[in-house]
Amino acid sequence: MKKEECFYLGKIVKKFSFKGELLAKLDSDDPEIYEELDSVFIEHRGTLIPYFIEHAQLHKSDLLRLKLEDVNNEAEADALLKADLYLPLSMLPKLEGNKFYYHEIAGFKVIDKRLGDIGIINNVNDQTAQPLFVIIKGEKEILLPINDDIIKKVDRKNQVIEVNAPEGLIELYL
Repeated sequence: MKKEECFYLGKIVKKFSFKGELLAKLDSDDPEIYEELDSVFIEHRGTLIPYFIEHAQLHKSDLLRLKLEDVNNEAEADALLKADLYLPLSMLPKLEGNKFYYHEIAGFKVIDKRLGDIGIINNVNDQTAQPLFVIIKGEKEILLPINDDIIKKVDRKNQVIEVNAPEGLIELYL
């Protein structure tokens, strides 16, 4: 499985027991949906390695306690500390309404309530304090905050996001 065919699930943050159990911090608003996993990919030296899960359960609400097959002691668990966890994109829960995954909206057209067509989403910059749409219009790059007050409608079928950008914001880029 290639990394680009997967989504980041979380990171192994510590050992839980002397029997090789691990605690993973999940990057999810609903960690309980991952308690029934059969397997997970763990990144090791840039390669995703599949591991079968013997048992998984939530631990203190935001950590997932994992018992992996063939990880039976502290030394084997130590080798997995700080490793990233991945799952295939096909396992992402479907989102509805105005919620979306950043990877799924690349290529969507952005329509502003006042200005009309403002361009195509190239990607999302989530390295800032607030995630931003990176929109391309001709030779220009427009940065628009991803905010529930700005996003009015996500139309997956037609690949369009309707927004109501603050007055003057988009004009700064044009």
